[in-house]
Amino acid sequence: MIDHISVGVTDLAASGAFYDSVLATLGFERLVTRDHTFGYGKKYPEFWINHRPGMPRADDTGLHICLRARSQDIVNAFHKAALAAGGRDVGAPGIRPHHIETYYAAFIGDLDGNRIEAVTF
Repeated sequence: MIDHISVGVTDLAASGAFYDSVLATLGFERLVTRDHTFGYGKKYPEFWINHRPGMPRADDTGLHICLRARSQDIVNAFHKAALAAGGRDVGAPGIRPHHIETYYAAFIGDLDGNRIEAVTF
């Protein structure tokens, strides 16, 4: 249903380094590098970061994107990579039984306050 997603970032270079590390845990790599945007994916760019230098920074922008992981170990690696790259913990890896009993997820805040989740079932 969804072809791709774009996220605004205030510092493209710093956010590029962050997402290079974090999205690699999910098997994504940077496929496109342009002056004001980077595109990540496995076969084609599905996740974009776009330079928005005037965008106000916030601890929580209200944006929430969930990306699928193949295993709990990958969810754990995603969370660990995000924290190592300067992201915030907004939900440590674990089972979320209030969703369904096999919902294993981790939530991070990127450098601009966008909330990104990795989940496996």
